[in-house]
Amino acid sequence: MTTPATPLSGILLVDKPYRLSSMSVCRVVKRRLMNAGFPKSVKVGHGGTLDPLASGLMVILIGKATKLCDSIMAGRKRYEARIDLSQQSTTDDLEGELTQVSVAAPPVRTRIDDTLRAFTGEIMQRPPAHSAIWIDGERAYDLARAGKDPQMVLRPVQVESIHVIAYDWPFLTLDIRCGKGTYIRSMARDIGAALGVGGMLAALRRTEVAPFTIEQAISLDDVPDPLRVEDLLPPSSSAMERRSDEAT
Repeated sequence: MTTPATPLSGILLVDKPYRLSSMSVCRVVKRRLMNAGFPKSVKVGHGGTLDPLASGLMVILIGKATKLCDSIMAGRKRYEARIDLSQQSTTDDLEGELTQVSVAAPPVRTRIDDTLRAFTGEIMQRPPAHSAIWIDGERAYDLARAGKDPQMVLRPVQVESIHVIAYDWPFLTLDIRCGKGTYIRSMARDIGAALGVGGMLAALRRTEVAPFTIEQAISLDDVPDPLRVEDLLPPSSSAMERRSDEAT
């Protein structure tokens, strides 16, 4: 099979399934590009990782569009987060060691609403110990897995809004709009602590990486095989804006 003559540069919006890593999604996309005749050296990246336990929108960057990584990652994110207020976790999610928290009386909805107001705007956040942040040349999660206690430094993050989707003790489901670098696992932990109960992320779905939304994404199974240039979204900012307008 010959390599297509059309220069490769495009964006693919994929709805990442639960329990699949972000790099696994990239590998599937790359294999389908290769099936269309593109070389093994074809570049495939993404505009922001999703943990395996999270699902939702991934912006896959292909060819020269991989240069857009920083600008895509800088955009607003939107998540649907399900928080378990009855448990804590060593990783702040289902991957860690879970501990049941004794709660005399579940917090009422009005108290939850009052508490959430303190988590909007610019807030100081401590990233999870099990995160990819570098500490003295090592990843925090490597230190944590080795039994060490990585010292996670508070840092500012921007949270545009938080709205309650549902509350049925012990689960609190939130719609969160936030900026780059915000850890939703940390928000789950800290919201629970502020309420005096447990707090860990039970489920997470990313619904927006501005200007793209989950409604524009296709499932991984629906990614064409072979994957050709005409199947991709052009990487120009004007094209990005037009595609965003189509979803509104």
